[in-house]
Amino acid sequence: MAAIKERYQNPVVGDTVILRLFVYNSNNFANVQSIEKIQIYKLDSGASVNDINARTLVQTINPDAVLQNETGQYYVEVLLDDPQYTIGNYVDVWTLNLISEYNESSVVTNIWTIYPDLWYTAPIPVVYDFNFQFRPTRFRQGSKRYIIIQVTPNVPKGTDLQRYYENLAIVGNMKVSIEQRTGDCLPAEKDLRLIADKVPVTFREKMYGYYMLDTSEMEVGIYDIWFELELGENIYISERNQLQIFE
Repeated sequence: MAAIKERYQNPVVGDTVILRLFVYNSNNFANVQSIEKIQIYKLDSGASVNDINARTLVQTINPDAVLQNETGQYYVEVLLDDPQYTIGNYVDVWTLNLISEYNESSVVTNIWTIYPDLWYTAPIPVVYDFNFQFRPTRFRQGSKRYIIIQVTPNVPKGTDLQRYYENLAIVGNMKVSIEQRTGDCLPAEKDLRLIADKVPVTFREKMYGYYMLDTSEMEVGIYDIWFELELGENIYISERNQLQIFE
């Protein structure tokens, strides 16, 4: 079944892949003057990403197709249609005009892979569990940074089953919930204590999820945080973990 995936979520032919680009100036997000073009190349088998002679142009994307959701954060959605796209390694090459008095241009290259379809047979359905870990567990009030969530399958190590479940964890939808547990002004109603209620993670990268937490309006105290992973008909929900906001 076709899906929308990030570049590091093991896309397959037929999926739509989101190719993102983050632009910084002096460690702050910054807009570019313009994006001239985006070209997608397929790499020859075993070739280095730096070998421009081992690339075959697959698609040129019009700058009008580029979307921007925040300052310095750009992305395009690319449908991996067969036969235009096949299994293998690809690079997306962005040609940018940076904002400067010299009207400088820059070329940015990113690599990603189209994987084979994920097939697996077994005499039993998907029954194994997943472990969830996250960091950091303590935030100073007013900070704004990513929570890093890692999902690992709880299956026998070094088996085809482990590799299959790892791929499931990569492609599954991940969500975050946060609920205030202690504090000077703790609401009696549970709904009012929820800071995040099954909110999709901001980004995915392999078995990791990244959720941006802004603590500027959160009270000092202890919060419960838990995670949810959707895989087909199965929904895996982690235990409630503790997150601390301190002065």
